[in-house]
Amino acid sequence: MITEEQVLAALRNVEDPDLKKDLVTLHMIKDVKIEDRKVGFTLELTTPACPMKEMLKNACTNAIKHFVAIDAEVNINITSRVTKPLDTTQLKAIKNIILVSSGKGGVGKSTVASNLAVTLAADGAKVGLIDADIYGPSVPIMFGLIGAKPSARETADGKSLILPIEKYGIKLLSLGFFADPDQPVPWRGPMASNAIKQLFNDADWGELDYLIVDLPPGTGDIHITISQSFPIAGAVIVTTPQQVALADTRKGLAMFRMPGINIPVLGVVENMSYFTPAELPENKYYIFGKDGGKELAEKYDVPFLGEIPLVQSITAAGDKGEPISMDKTSPLAAAFKEIAGRMAQQISINNVQTANC
Repeated sequence: MITEEQVLAALRNVEDPDLKKDLVTLHMIKDVKIEDRKVGFTLELTTPACPMKEMLKNACTNAIKHFVAIDAEVNINITSRVTKPLDTTQLKAIKNIILVSSGKGGVGKSTVASNLAVTLAADGAKVGLIDADIYGPSVPIMFGLIGAKPSARETADGKSLILPIEKYGIKLLSLGFFADPDQPVPWRGPMASNAIKQLFNDADWGELDYLIVDLPPGTGDIHITISQSFPIAGAVIVTTPQQVALADTRKGLAMFRMPGINIPVLGVVENMSYFTPAELPENKYYIFGKDGGKELAEKYDVPFLGEIPLVQSITAAGDKGEPISMDKTSPLAAAFKEIAGRMAQQISINNVQTANC
């Protein structure tokens, strides 16, 4: 007869390759049920976007058959419980705040932020997106919400909370929702910083696994305000292969390592990596240079999260208000899924390491 002790002993031989401990020690095995030769249990991952879920599932099945019974019928239910940093004194219901940054404008930072949000939500995560680019908010366009206005609700103590607009399973707030899209926003630093804080503190975000923040380009007041005011899980750096973009990206990356900020860099995303014509889908033309983002990541010893090709459909999708990662037939959807998985994976590693310190 198969016992729970045998099952757990077998699963102690399956190690999470990122966290470097076995699944039983990591408390990732739940609800073991045994009936004759049938073995069932839940494998609880640290993120629904885990890129290794199938590998871990197969490893668990093989461990049961090898160490317990070759004829065991193994049924594994995969769920997730997103981890969070220890320091969450503010915004306790939000597990991980992720900054998406770029050293300069025009590199597709907002496109990356929007598609990462859509991809994580499609995997089952609870996701929010703040458009903190005060001078050029893009979220209203990219999600087809031009002219949309958030509503509000009163709390029991009489405080008014902004209700984020929900679309494609994501809770959204942008300063573009509160301003005339045809008028400039001539805010000085303190005014802009206070407005951004309100998007965090005066909104009813509910429980979120990930809150993605689309920062303005460069390094300025908004970056410092958010970095020093809220517990940040990490930053994603977006660049393009050109040297002029990489030079500015280095400054942005270095900013997160400055004393008083000290935010983990989750990795580098290289946008517009190569051009692939629609009529020649197998061809890659590196019109802006090659491997610039990868080399930058290696130089600063941070993960390289992946490349995003330059194709016309990504711009058309954003202009239509439907981020390209929603089109599962597009190769860009696969690229964003890989990048989102690696980013979520890095967050889980950082959170576990922080908890063990």
